[in-house]
Amino acid sequence: MTLFHFGNCFALAYFPYFITYKCSGLSEYNAFWKCVQAGVTYLFVQLCKMLFLATFFPTWEGGIYDFIGEFMKASVDVADLIGLNLVMSRNAGKGEYKIMVAALGWATAELIMSRCIPLWVGARGIEFDWKYIQMSIDSNISLVHYIVASAQVWMITRYDLYHTFRPAVLLLMFLSVYKAFVMETFVHLCSLGSWTALLARAVVTGLLALSTLALYVSVVNVHS
Repeated sequence: MTLFHFGNCFALAYFPYFITYKCSGLSEYNAFWKCVQAGVTYLFVQLCKMLFLATFFPTWEGGIYDFIGEFMKASVDVADLIGLNLVMSRNAGKGEYKIMVAALGWATAELIMSRCIPLWVGARGIEFDWKYIQMSIDSNISLVHYIVASAQVWMITRYDLYHTFRPAVLLLMFLSVYKAFVMETFVHLCSLGSWTALLARAVVTGLLALSTLALYVSVVNVHS
């Protein structure tokens, strides 16, 4: 039974990534090693972020919620956008190809580093726990988030981007960077349950994705 539970969690977490890779056309471009390179870049960026946070921002321990400190920590996530831009700048091809390579490689690396061991150790435990199902669902939300972030970075780095689109793209990028901080603060203040918090994150990510998609289509149509 525990192995069956682990199989469900594994499939829920990893199969959407595999389906995305196959259905997005990346497999036709033999983009596997490009995604691996994006994953390596992810590891380097996360290491730099960890060193920066450990040096300048001590861990918050109990007491009053440190709003300013947590906001400054969230600002370090700008490094992810820089890393995504670095990955896309090293790949030649159409915009959607660059976006999917960077996003899929980045999200897969995060999935392996942050959820692989907890799923392997926890989901195979004796007792059933919903948190591993939630962790698997959350990995799919992260995939959508990084696709959105990559699309935003691709749009803002276009040299021919119309000035009328730039404020909207910057606003969406700001929301992407601080989304996790806003959701964490909201959950903390409202004392939301785990399922409610997951649903809220999914809804916010979906709205951000739809807004980015609409803007992306507009940018592509204008510049085509």
